[in-house]
Amino acid sequence: MAEHTPRPDQPRLRPAPLLFEPAQAASDPEHFFDLESIEDPRALLERATELTLAFRAAADRATEFQAMAAAQLADPRRFDRLSTADIAERAEWTEDYAKRMVEFGRDLLRGGEGAEHADPV
Repeated sequence: MAEHTPRPDQPRLRPAPLLFEPAQAASDPEHFFDLESIEDPRALLERATELTLAFRAAADRATEFQAMAAAQLADPRRFDRLSTADIAERAEWTEDYAKRMVEFGRDLLRGGEGAEHADPV
């Protein structure tokens, strides 16, 4: 993911709008955001690229929220805090990754320098 993370001098990419598909279309395994109906390869490349960038941006942002939640759950000031092992189990991570995510989340919550561009991996 680090290769797709914006640099401090680049603006953060905003995801392209992801239109939700009707249940009928979503049940068709060949149907994916109507890409299969685009016949012009230029248009297909453009829309597929938009979707790829949108999913990457969404995944990066979701990872930041995961890290902040992990940091909050591990906060020693909480009476109901969780250990990194408990966080790892809930998130289906290794304990080592959970520790890194907690630290990443703490940095994000502090508003650390360049925190939004850091990668816990």
